[in-house]
Amino acid sequence: MKRPPVPLHLPAGSSESSHASTPSRPVLLINPNSGGGRSLRAAVADRARERGVEVVVLSNDQSLGETARAAAAGGADVLGVAGGDGSLAAVASVAIEHGLPFVCVPAGTRNHFALDVGVDRRDVIGALDAFYEGVERLVDAAEVNGRTFLNNTSLGIYGDAVRRSAYRDAKLRTLLETADEVLAPGAEVPGLRLVDDLGREHRHLALVLVSNNPYALNSPPVHGTRPGLDTGRLGIVIVGVPGESPRLAARAWTGTQVEVNADALVHAGVDGEAVTLSPPLRFTIRPRVLRVLISPSHPGASILTSEGPRATWQDGRAR
Repeated sequence: MKRPPVPLHLPAGSSESSHASTPSRPVLLINPNSGGGRSLRAAVADRARERGVEVVVLSNDQSLGETARAAAAGGADVLGVAGGDGSLAAVASVAIEHGLPFVCVPAGTRNHFALDVGVDRRDVIGALDAFYEGVERLVDAAEVNGRTFLNNTSLGIYGDAVRRSAYRDAKLRTLLETADEVLAPGAEVPGLRLVDDLGREHRHLALVLVSNNPYALNSPPVHGTRPGLDTGRLGIVIVGVPGESPRLAARAWTGTQVEVNADALVHAGVDGEAVTLSPPLRFTIRPRVLRVLISPSHPGASILTSEGPRATWQDGRAR
């Protein structure tokens, strides 16, 4: 049975707004392989149907993006996805194209976007309440060569590591092993180069990480998360190869765009998915284009200031 939206009274200037009308055809796409089958174990499909949401469980030969576009063309007025971060980005891209609200059901392994946007990663079923009771939050989306990502794109060490079969089960160990190989004496290093915000060119880079809004790198307790998703800025982190770039160990800055060049195809991790990109890699940010609906019982829907949500997040809870 469909449930009516809960009226919410939000402060002036907030980047959130109430869900103005009851959707007539909300659609949830489920990637059953994400998170080792987390959506299946939680019976997400059954719980969504009980709420009046149309459910599509994808088979291995179905494309998330194409299925989402078909749903939008067929009259879906809210698009949701239960899956990992790579699955979220594919459906969010279609939601942006059609101006539709987007629901994130955290059924992946790490659920980084859910953490930073304010969806409780431990409450998979509760996230479904966003379809009919959700508070809308406008957030940014980033692109690399026209491909949408919600978290980050990593090149170099990380881009090579994410392609390895052991990566998902032992992320840190695989990354360190890859770093040892990439940075070992005589090893071939990624041919990545870019110009930073100060106009300096960097040619010997072991790692380039471009994120949709900057990560908090040195400020516990938000280390490794993004305090905001609506700053309109990319976060850029570069790490040089020891001995090759004496001026640079690591550097971070923000910007609205950046271009990375290389002499060959580039292995990348885009929201944790292994992809190959053709240089030059052009990164841009699209401010406040994604309409995320968040359950009113989750932290992203209740932490508000006069300028909108500016909480810091840890373990899915506002601090």
